[in-house]
Amino acid sequence: MTDHGFGVVRPLPGNGLVAYVGGLLLVCDSAESAADDLLEALRETAASGGDGRALARRAAQVLAANMAGDPATCAVAGPVGGGVAVLVSGSAAATIATAAGETRLAGSDSLTWADRLVTGTVERVELSLPGAGSPHPAVRFEGGVVHGGGLVGDFTDRPAPSAPSAPSRPLTSEMPNTAFHMEADLIQPPAQQPVERPPYPLADQPPVVPGPPSGPQPAPPVMDQPYHTPQDPPAYHTPQDQPPYLPPQEPAYHPPQDSPYQEQPPPLPEQQQFPSYDEPPSGNGAADQPIPQHMGPGDHYDQPAPPVLGPPDHFDHPGPPQQDQQPEHGDRPLVYGVDCKNDHFNDPRAPYCAVCGIALVQRTLVPYKGPRPSLGVLILDDGTALPLETDYLLGRDPERAPEVAGGTARPAKVTSPDGSVSRRHLRVALDGWDVNLVDLGSVNGTQIQPPGDPNFYDIPPNEPVTIAPGTTVRVGVSRTLRFEPHRG
Repeated sequence: MTDHGFGVVRPLPGNGLVAYVGGLLLVCDSAESAADDLLEALRETAASGGDGRALARRAAQVLAANMAGDPATCAVAGPVGGGVAVLVSGSAAATIATAAGETRLAGSDSLTWADRLVTGTVERVELSLPGAGSPHPAVRFEGGVVHGGGLVGDFTDRPAPSAPSAPSRPLTSEMPNTAFHMEADLIQPPAQQPVERPPYPLADQPPVVPGPPSGPQPAPPVMDQPYHTPQDPPAYHTPQDQPPYLPPQEPAYHPPQDSPYQEQPPPLPEQQQFPSYDEPPSGNGAADQPIPQHMGPGDHYDQPAPPVLGPPDHFDHPGPPQQDQQPEHGDRPLVYGVDCKNDHFNDPRAPYCAVCGIALVQRTLVPYKGPRPSLGVLILDDGTALPLETDYLLGRDPERAPEVAGGTARPAKVTSPDGSVSRRHLRVALDGWDVNLVDLGSVNGTQIQPPGDPNFYDIPPNEPVTIAPGTTVRVGVSRTLRFEPHRG
């Protein structure tokens, strides 16, 4: 198939109307009241140089204007850059064969009509009405309107290829960056590849804290206890005036090798000796009292044992919380994030808190794993608000979509008077802290307008595109929604 047509087209025997004009296909029941309007839409679309998407849009408008009775039996198809657009209604059916397999659409599966944008190398397209026969291999349909039960675009016997025209929509590479980071294939590689490091510490890999240096070290310039030169005898402290506990990384003072005070000091007088913790005190009935666990033996004067300390301060000594102390979070997924000074859990890439707006200084914060909060809200043009706590599936008939039936997404019904919203049109997928849009092969597509940009850009079908807060999304032709961030 080329962008100018379907190659060799053969009609199917039947009692309906089939048309092939300007590379666009149409089949419909001859008894339908909308048959003339559908043929007129086909001719006008072909005369204006429209593609399959434009034909499907015009056909949807005709069907929407004739919704008084049962859905009309008809089907249309036309080439689109990189694939084919198909719409079926009523008892009509369509089969699209590609290298990846066959896609079948039936109008009876939808309350109104079904449409699809099938991408890839299309090998065969068949539109059929009830009771259609098989095509004759010697019959070729060059164009026009005739009686028949359907049409088949056969690509096993295609004519000489012609030069392809420009795509009907902007290429994906023309779409600007829409989130905190760019796609990897759009970034020019640097001259020297940087050393790859994990963005966050893993659960079994706590942050690396530098330990004390090895070997003899000089005395620190500032110490809480007095510094003694080799000329002064070393001071010994009783339990009442012991120096405060120093962190392990502070090196202890060691006298020089040639100091005359390297030998052990003489024993203290008997009245100054410490009582042994191995023997209980006498005379006060305290023999059964437990020995304090935060104190070392009585003869350790140079290196007293550290006292029992409380949990480290979150900002002075940050560290990941204990996994067994995490609060209940229901079905919210766990993601790596950081807390601002007001204890709001945030995306570690964000420069400011998403709730209170306070600045986040990443070099002083350590990410940890916690339940993901709401990422904001999608506000539709009719005022409907969709909290971004789970995935959504938007469309004209989302309740019967397999994603909703499988419980992986919530339904969000979006309709339009012009019929440009597909039955399964758009999925809003949350990935970590990112909000992604996936167009589900809709005929009329999905467009985004990044914040501060006056233009709309088409997103490619079946590929996730990350959007930033403030992005406006156009679903089909006339429906819009906006991504607003969460604020407390």
